[in-house]
Amino acid sequence: MENPLVSVIMPAFNVENFIEAAVHSVISQTYSRWELFIIDDASTDATLSKAEELAKQEVRIKIIRNKKNAGTGISRNKGIKAAQGDFIAFLDADDKWKPKKLEIQLEVMQQQDATVCFSSYQPINENGNSRNEIIEALPILTYQKLLKSNYLGNLTGIYNTKKLGKIYAPEIRKRQDWALWLEAVEKGGPAIGVQRCLAKYRVRKGSISGNKFEMLKYNFKVYHKVLGFSLPKSFGFMLVFLKEHFFVKPKQVKRI
Repeated sequence: MENPLVSVIMPAFNVENFIEAAVHSVISQTYSRWELFIIDDASTDATLSKAEELAKQEVRIKIIRNKKNAGTGISRNKGIKAAQGDFIAFLDADDKWKPKKLEIQLEVMQQQDATVCFSSYQPINENGNSRNEIIEALPILTYQKLLKSNYLGNLTGIYNTKKLGKIYAPEIRKRQDWALWLEAVEKGGPAIGVQRCLAKYRVRKGSISGNKFEMLKYNFKVYHKVLGFSLPKSFGFMLVFLKEHFFVKPKQVKRI
């Protein structure tokens, strides 16, 4: 596929301090054939006005506005529905991409005939400072491995819509990105992990990354409600998840 269009989906809620940096990280991509959908989830701060100002300056940016707060999953789905791209990628409005993110991943996907690709990424704090670590991507991520824990950083993920069709997130408030990638990998085969760090993930106060109880609750919902596992099977996978999360997954964290 020559010069494919990439649709970038960016849900945004009350991120007036971060959205400009996120959008500029898309504008700064060395790969230029993209469209960006910013879905404002009924923000009460200046998020929408800043997004609209950016859209005036860049014709590749399109704004979708929720009349009431709907959550990240529903917002992403609205962007996916509107997307025209051969590939779909995701970037939350408080995170950032490195300039060669799309160029590198599209090249890897073409070379390896992959339907799903992701990469290593770097956590940063609310002020944008490094937490001195990189979350390294697994070279190959199978469906069975992804079932055990979410090894795919959503801000790094990209999938081929021409081969997979459009894949939507389930309408749950959290962990819907994990469920989306489970469907994509189950349908398209193993995801290819790029070892280079191609994105920066902002860890904010009150995020699910810092709320372990919320994470466990929504993990169970993915197993039981989304995947349709029985209660015993769901509890069994929760035990597998806990083992993976605390004893296996930390090996992917590289101190820098």
